[in-house]
Amino acid sequence: MTEMPGVLLAGGLARRMGGGDKPMRIIAGKTILDRVISRLRPQCDALILNANGDPARFAQFGLPVIADSVADFPGPLAGILAGLDWVAANRPDVNWMLSAAGDCPFLPRDLVARLDRERRQQNAELAVAMSGDQTHPVIGLWSVRLREELRQALVVEGIRKIDRWTSRYPLATVTWPTAPFDPFFNANTVEDIAEADRLAALDGG
Repeated sequence: MTEMPGVLLAGGLARRMGGGDKPMRIIAGKTILDRVISRLRPQCDALILNANGDPARFAQFGLPVIADSVADFPGPLAGILAGLDWVAANRPDVNWMLSAAGDCPFLPRDLVARLDRERRQQNAELAVAMSGDQTHPVIGLWSVRLREELRQALVVEGIRKIDRWTSRYPLATVTWPTAPFDPFFNANTVEDIAEADRLAALDGG
């Protein structure tokens, strides 16, 4: 993929792990965010981080850090809109953007290719990932041209749930297998970190 910027949604707080930035937790010697970046860098021609607060805490990753572009609307839709606004301002030649959760260390290496292929085949305006019987609405492709409609939904209509908004558009859903492990595994608890250490070994470290 030559023109597919990606926004990494890194705003989740590790409340069930004692607080802090969840993507900064360590799995098998690397931060979760390092693992996310290494998975997506070969698939995207630019990566940006969406996070509120002091951006300096992410300086080690060398990526642009953007805050929500709509005030007082916490949640992934606000982060996705911030990414779309960044793409529109910095990459006006680009029509599509990937979004991904910043706490999924084992994202598929064919994530962008498969999402984009299905989106094209179905002539969809959005594409989301799925594994087993669970959709992952924060992981998907977004049409930049929908950003003002998304802003309207957030600001005027107060919509927060991603699937409530995406249901308005032709949507491609792409399924990945869950064996030998779910590629969309995310770490929410201390026990999940221990499980992620085990999965990292299966994944080659």
